[in-house]
Amino acid sequence: MSGADAASGDKVPVFEPWIHGTDPAGAPTGPPIRVQRISESSYVLRQSKRVDYEAPFMFLLLGTQRAFLLDSGATADDTVFPLRAEVDAVINLWLEDHPNDNYELVVGHSHQHHDHIAGDGQFVGRPHTTVIGADLAAVRSFYGFAGSLAEVAILELGGRSLEVIRIPGHDETSIALFDPQTGWLLTGDTVYPGRLYVQDPEAFVASINRLSTFAKERPVSAVMGCHIEMTQTPGVDYPQGTNWQPDEPSLVMTVAQLHTLNTVAGIALEPGRHVFDDVIIVSSGIAQPG
Repeated sequence: MSGADAASGDKVPVFEPWIHGTDPAGAPTGPPIRVQRISESSYVLRQSKRVDYEAPFMFLLLGTQRAFLLDSGATADDTVFPLRAEVDAVINLWLEDHPNDNYELVVGHSHQHHDHIAGDGQFVGRPHTTVIGADLAAVRSFYGFAGSLAEVAILELGGRSLEVIRIPGHDETSIALFDPQTGWLLTGDTVYPGRLYVQDPEAFVASINRLSTFAKERPVSAVMGCHIEMTQTPGVDYPQGTNWQPDEPSLVMTVAQLHTLNTVAGIALEPGRHVFDDVIIVSSGIAQPG
């Protein structure tokens, strides 16, 4: 799978090089969490591969009334993975220029797998904070989904409205989030440069189509998931458990790549490991009851 860059202009995030884990020839390098400020109100965080090989990405988006953190990482222990401290530092910096004694934080999830929810406990008891439950009932309740997969929920942050859609297939709780302010379409573990594990093939195919259609109707500048597992060699990934990835491609994928994925997603209906240039679809090919 490949696609020419069709993403729009100046809202595509430009990252400083990520720290890729533990160099086998040297000591562990870098902090446990790398925080990159893309703008005053938009941040991308990544857990170090030396803390957990999953190295998930997290996204912190700030509005005038509250901030939204998408995912809480793969590690609960704040002494080795100080997520709350990093999030608080960003919010405190924001509040210096935008004072608000009742400023809220919402912690949500791209889906319910452990490496995206493990840090939730760090935010329990934090003032003015809501941690959305990770199970399907909690996701439906918080966003107000009534059942139809065609629904688009709106999450208001204050001067910034996020659009949320359900995209089951990798997991029944999977969501995608679109931020019109940046043009970012955040796709969790459903679309990213890596192994796309398919739990429910029919739902996955429908969700990729939904994302592709959604991206045609929105000014999407960048498609970003929560991991990097590919190398810069087309079709070659890092083995699971790797904690040193110096040859990573960008986290940012294009709308063109998403549309191209949509043309091949049907292969998920067949069991196996299906290799494309920038993703690998790993599917049991077994339809889920429903």
